[in-house]
Amino acid sequence: MTSSSPDISDNAVPDAVVAFLRDAGLVPSGVTPRFTPLTGGVASDIWKVEVGDRIFAVKRALQKLRVARDWQVPVTRNVSEVDWLRAAAKVAPDAVPQVLAHDAEIGAFAMAYLDPAHHPVWKAELAAGRADPSFAARVGDTVAAIHAATAHSAALAKQFANDALFHAIRLEPYLEATAPAHPDIADTLMRLSRETLATKVTLVHGDVSPKNILVGPNGPVFLDAECAWYGDPAFDLAFCLNHMLLKCLWTPRARASFLACFDALAAAYLARVNWEPVVDLERRAARLLPALFLARVDGKSPVEYITDENDKARVRRVAVPLIASPPSRLADVREAWAKAFSGKVDTGSRQENASK
Repeated sequence: MTSSSPDISDNAVPDAVVAFLRDAGLVPSGVTPRFTPLTGGVASDIWKVEVGDRIFAVKRALQKLRVARDWQVPVTRNVSEVDWLRAAAKVAPDAVPQVLAHDAEIGAFAMAYLDPAHHPVWKAELAAGRADPSFAARVGDTVAAIHAATAHSAALAKQFANDALFHAIRLEPYLEATAPAHPDIADTLMRLSRETLATKVTLVHGDVSPKNILVGPNGPVFLDAECAWYGDPAFDLAFCLNHMLLKCLWTPRARASFLACFDALAAAYLARVNWEPVVDLERRAARLLPALFLARVDGKSPVEYITDENDKARVRRVAVPLIASPPSRLADVREAWAKAFSGKVDTGSRQENASK
């Protein structure tokens, strides 16, 4: 094909993105690339780009996120995401897509495209009840390896000094936005936010969620590091473990497997901790976990698959007491959640096929 403009009939690709790809040498002059929008994110536009036989992806950050409540964050987070991918690649090259080109001015970058046929999204696997504890352990091990390799680095601390961004994307919408709905623990949530922001230990991904993890042939592949920040590694651990608990409401028949994934991920991660006393890190993670749990029903970014009011009430009944009297072990949070089901494992799911 020999047109000077891209095929964008199904999706409005900004001219700046096309120009960036041409300047980077990824789209030759006179060649028409094919753009296909990819789904799954609230914070960016993502396209699959086909140029002849070559396929790659391009991502551009949005200033206003696609959520019900007004949530605006700076597009400069795109720079931090690229920097995180490059830093992580030095530790675990198979665990991130290769960055092909980056334009900080427009907040866009191109990266290798990973075929879903060989790299399914972990969230979709979990939704289908395919919860593999051995894969969860690899997730925990890989995250811990990146934390270990980047701990106590003055250079990385300076490069990822993203306190304002992390507060805007994570601490305010999750912990602080939840506080008004729960006056009795509001001070605790606000204090937890401040203490988390003040903890500077290692490079943090900030969004270690199943929707951002691919099940690759060589292990997990991590995407969407827009929240990258030099801070508290306990946040990454608690953030991912939170999803193992939440999925118990999405696909109840796999509840036992989700809890087994929780155990495997936590154990693999904690076994790798060598940059600080493991009891200190676990204590911080155990404090964060119930707060993040509650935030996914009462914060600014609720999970889309918990819509039943009884399910929301169950989350609150477990989370609020644990926030008021923080546990020191992750197992304490896990056991409190397991007990909320009275030992029963459902054989079906009200929402098993929702929001996949």
